Amino acid sequence: MTKQEHIDYWIKTADDNWEDAQILFGLKRYSLALFMGHLLLEKLAKGLWVKHNEENFPPKIHNIVKILKGTKISFSEEQGLFFQKMNDFQLEGRYPDYRDMVYKLLDAETTQDYITKINEQRTWLLKMLQ
Repeated sequence: MTKQEHIDYWIKTADDNWEDAQILFGLKRYSLALFMGHLLLEKLAKGLWVKHNEENFPPKIHNIVKILKGTKISFSEEQGLFFQKMNDFQLEGRYPDYRDMVYKLLDAETTQDYITKINEQRTWLLKMLQ
């Protein structure tokens, strides 16, 4: 695969996760919607990592901030704090007890706020991938 094909793979799978996040939000599966939100941001970050590095295989980590620090893009402190907060949601798909705890903290309004911010960062990351 070419470098662009690797990048396209990350974009395509992130797009799939974006659709999943919206469906899960509609089903009131808030913690899983935000897990998908984290996943899509992680994948776009990995696409950027591939774009800005010689290798085509990004590190096998899930921390969005650490992945983005391996690129040439700059992000604001506010974005960094948001990405760091989103890292919390990647755990729940792996640890059911954590998912249950987080689920109790989420409601439609809170999750909608996250979904809106996820979409803003998704749009920004996609722009950086052009």
